[in-house]
Amino acid sequence: MSEAVQPKRKARPRRAGVTMADVAAEAGVSMQTVSRALRTPQTVSPDTLELITAAIRKTHYVQNLAASMLASARSLTIAAVIPTLSTSIFADTIQSLSDMVGRKGYQLFVGNTDYRLDREEDLIRSLLGRRPDGLFLVGTRHTRGSVSLLKRAGIPIVEGWDLAPQPIDRQVGFSNDLAMDAVVRHLAASGRRQPVFAGVVRPGDSRARQRRDGFCAAAQKLWPEDEPRLIDAGDLALTMDAGASLLDRVEAQHPDADAIVLSSDITAAGVLFACIRRGIAVPRRFAITGFGDFEFARHLVPSLTTIAVPTRRIGFEAGRLLLGAIAGDTAGPRTVDVGFELIERESS
Repeated sequence: MSEAVQPKRKARPRRAGVTMADVAAEAGVSMQTVSRALRTPQTVSPDTLELITAAIRKTHYVQNLAASMLASARSLTIAAVIPTLSTSIFADTIQSLSDMVGRKGYQLFVGNTDYRLDREEDLIRSLLGRRPDGLFLVGTRHTRGSVSLLKRAGIPIVEGWDLAPQPIDRQVGFSNDLAMDAVVRHLAASGRRQPVFAGVVRPGDSRARQRRDGFCAAAQKLWPEDEPRLIDAGDLALTMDAGASLLDRVEAQHPDADAIVLSSDITAAGVLFACIRRGIAVPRRFAITGFGDFEFARHLVPSLTTIAVPTRRIGFEAGRLLLGAIAGDTAGPRTVDVGFELIERESS
């Protein structure tokens, strides 16, 4: 019996493209010089680098980064894990981080967790599979699985926005507890005695929880005879629309309240708008405070008292820590406290 004749497979067509040799020929230099200019441009004279750059633009050359990664054992990428993409306060941090690492030739890729620690663990595993040279995370609370993955990754890790007693590697942030202490003391100094914390504290949002706990600790110090007044609205979304519901709960559960402390400027604005619609005087009836110093906070009427966080500096410092660690710097600080500022405005 004769064997069946298998049809011949068509050869896969070679992709046409500009090569490094084409760039070298256009610039009038060797391929080794082009390679060196791409990998370590500081080692090439400015005139030669200008020739090569012009040749790259003229020929539309695209560097084969996969080959470069194999040769250098580096991906020239940084991964970032943030809670949400919808809040500009994290966008400022990520933009600053991207600007910082971009100056050294690193690309940033970002994933969001929607404040879910299980999703963070899956995301960390996925991102580490792409072999980034460093990783930035918003927050210092993680699942055991995430901590194990991060500790075994063998790359620099920077946690941001919180300050943990024992960071995984490096961290840059501020104390949410001390920030809330400053808010409560400000309210007490202005004559308030019955403040209520009204926060959208969702599972996984450790920063909102720290703000709530910081409020409780400060209130107990100032008024030890009273139980701290709390509205813990984890069932609501972190939106301005939640403000009316938060105000309803404050008035129903704590009718004696004279100040409303919010865990975010977003919900603080919602409460303020609800007060205006109902004819409730701010700050005469309620002092209102937020957290974050979003751009709109100073444009509200009345303008919003809040905590300002140096969001862009967090990204800058995170980038500096990552780049330093990638370069082998073990002598620099492993914790950077960027602090915060209480911004007193008309709402309190």
